[in-house]
Amino acid sequence: MIANNRIFDGNQNPEDITIRPKYLDEFTGQEKLKEKLRIYIAAAKGRGDPLDHILFYGPPGLGKTTLAGIIAQEMGGQLRTTTGPALERAGDLAAIVSNIERNDVLFIDEIHRMPAQIEEILYPAMEDFMLHIVVGKGPLARTIALNLPKFTLCGATTRLGLLTSPLRARFGIVEQLALYTPEELAGIILRASDVLGVRITRSASLEIAKRSRGTPRVALRLLRRVRDVAQVQNAQNDLDGESEVDSDIAVRAMNMLDIDSEGLDEGDRKILRTIINLFNGGPVGLGTIAAALNEDAQTIEDIYEPYLIQKGLIERTPRGRKATPNAYAYLTGDD
Repeated sequence: MIANNRIFDGNQNPEDITIRPKYLDEFTGQEKLKEKLRIYIAAAKGRGDPLDHILFYGPPGLGKTTLAGIIAQEMGGQLRTTTGPALERAGDLAAIVSNIERNDVLFIDEIHRMPAQIEEILYPAMEDFMLHIVVGKGPLARTIALNLPKFTLCGATTRLGLLTSPLRARFGIVEQLALYTPEELAGIILRASDVLGVRITRSASLEIAKRSRGTPRVALRLLRRVRDVAQVQNAQNDLDGESEVDSDIAVRAMNMLDIDSEGLDEGDRKILRTIINLFNGGPVGLGTIAAALNEDAQTIEDIYEPYLIQKGLIERTPRGRKATPNAYAYLTGDD
């Protein structure tokens, strides 16, 4: 079984909240998207209207929640957050929207996992700012209509294709978030290090950035692990204060986590070895790979595969997964 120690799994660290930028000018990366948002926000404020409903999609950890908070801040409202799976009943949605004020942003993460009955209630809330709730059952059932202030619904999803067409069509703004360059991630790391009180060199930030899979969330978690290594080394050397994190310390921390210069960890390498050594490079079905590794197929598909495909190490074919020549070259160099 692949060890479940991947650096981007688990609940979000509370430190991420304090690190998050509050305004577009503080947000690093996604330059084209930021330019569009500046125009949309300025136009909406000029008309005195709330920003149109907006849908962000892309891999996890790219800043969808952060951008929702920035939009709320720029529009002069507050951010109200929930998730699709948490909205099980109409009352759950009513409890949230009953406290919404004008220009607030209701952020629904994993919106593709929202139940169908909640989705149908959400339609009039998005279009007419009305919430229709059925109270009671049978002949005694009645519908209560609640007027809502004009707000912005911000949805986030990692799987755009799972959204129903009626829901997707009600978003006036649909934008994809792209992976970050190492230079952009290095800037995020340097900014975060200032907030966390970590002294770090530019070269060390680039070493971390190269191994962060193009994802700020991964970069921030790696920064904290590098901070841990530097702190222990400092204590072992009986140094007063906090020493500066250089590239040597950063590389040592990455080696400890089994993360190589390509950003691949041992879980990624096990998948590549399984496809190549057990199944002659494929094609092989996802279920077969999962059984060979004693791992959940959904975990492999959602967590591991996207980056392996982006790196050109595996490809999806109608008959299954197949290792590319790059994968053979990578493992040969690894060995």
